[in-house]
Amino acid sequence: MSTHDVKSAERPAFDAALTAVAEYARNFSIASDAAYSTARYCLMDTLACGFQALKYPACRRLLGPVVPGAVMAGGARVPGTSYELDPVQAAFNIGAMIRWLDFNDTWLAAEWGHPSDNLGGILAVADYRARLAVMRGEAPPTVRDVLSAMIKAHEIQGVLALENSFNRVGLDHVLLVRVASTAVVTAMLGGSLEQVVNAVSNAWIDGGALRTYRHAPNTGSRKSWAAGDATSRAVRLALIALTGEMGYPSALSAKTWGFCDVLFKGRPLSLPQPFGSYVMENVLFKISYPAEFHAQTAVEAAMTLHAAVRERVADIERVVIETQEPGVRIIDKTGPLANPADRDHCIQYMVAIPLIFGRLSAADYEDAVASDPRIDALRAKMQVRENPKFTEEYYAPAKRYIGNAVQVFFRDGSHTPRIQVDFPIGHRKRRTEGMPVLVRKFEAAVEAHFPPRQAERVKTLFAKPAALEAMPVNELVAAMVANGGSVPR
Repeated sequence: MSTHDVKSAERPAFDAALTAVAEYARNFSIASDAAYSTARYCLMDTLACGFQALKYPACRRLLGPVVPGAVMAGGARVPGTSYELDPVQAAFNIGAMIRWLDFNDTWLAAEWGHPSDNLGGILAVADYRARLAVMRGEAPPTVRDVLSAMIKAHEIQGVLALENSFNRVGLDHVLLVRVASTAVVTAMLGGSLEQVVNAVSNAWIDGGALRTYRHAPNTGSRKSWAAGDATSRAVRLALIALTGEMGYPSALSAKTWGFCDVLFKGRPLSLPQPFGSYVMENVLFKISYPAEFHAQTAVEAAMTLHAAVRERVADIERVVIETQEPGVRIIDKTGPLANPADRDHCIQYMVAIPLIFGRLSAADYEDAVASDPRIDALRAKMQVRENPKFTEEYYAPAKRYIGNAVQVFFRDGSHTPRIQVDFPIGHRKRRTEGMPVLVRKFEAAVEAHFPPRQAERVKTLFAKPAALEAMPVNELVAAMVANGGSVPR
């Protein structure tokens, strides 16, 4: 914490964490081929999540300009739609699409979150800059520049999450999206080091959203657009900083008035390791199931048990679910579930669906499926408990496992095997197995959203990594613009 005299008006040096983030965002050169390769897959996966979300009216009605008609010809485009918006609102649109189905990548540590949420601001700013450069006769940024920005945003969000638990003090992890996006997009817009650090200080001064919209009894759809709001705010803060607006040196550490004293219970912010490319290289993908990540392996275990259970659902006496401590704290939920956002954060619901139906898709959280009385009847028979080994391996830096085990017991005394899955298909340890599945997820989303010829064009672009990375960003985004309507109806 700061030792600066709270009564003195003398401005201190910038907090070390603010400076470290800004210097990394603006000046660090990424040398990791593995990070770039993973970032390319991450771009595919994140766009796939957005295209899939456009099927849902609840998502679509939030998209477009702030008010009808407030479009910006030559501005940033929203993939999968025909909207052209100012980059602040485009960032909200892209960010909301990405997060809507809870299907994009994940990072788990003392804090968790979804680093690809930052693509909202990154892609909006990149397309805006590229189109502006073309109009001026300058070289536009390339897709590789987008991948570089993604690696840096992942790293800032992920390293800040390693030892700083904002959820423990009731703050939502989208705080880190705002901080990471602010640093990266300010640099993308040509900000000086001073401007980047000023912008980042303002991102912290904004404070943090409360997590109440993620938890019973208030779970709701704000959790699907909160990251869009955060990355959009980041673009706004970046543009403010570029005007020469000042920053706040001890935004984190100021006694009484700084972030740490006001919102972090007086604890200093921890930066346990230097920024590099660690987070992108180790990020977790949600490939098979749109489910809160602490339940991914529970869903996989339940899928394994479906064949043995499907004809005996009515004979089940109890279902035992072993999970990690965060799984118990966040998604162990009993009683009525009010909406899809409530259901996709309930481990009992996410296990019941595959046990009964042998599947788990985004549609399974909707009312049409949730009204099946067998689901809540089975939820009522579930026992959720922490397995200390799963918790230990969850936090171990060399493992970062997300273990779950599921076993079903029947009234006649028989039972299924205990199925344990230590890490899901999206884990780094299963990259070889997982990446072909991720590509299929992307291709299926593209095929479902675009007309056949356009879908083939998009798939072809991503099938040629070197050419894709060299491609101007505006050309890639142009290939993903919807023809004949703002969004599908």
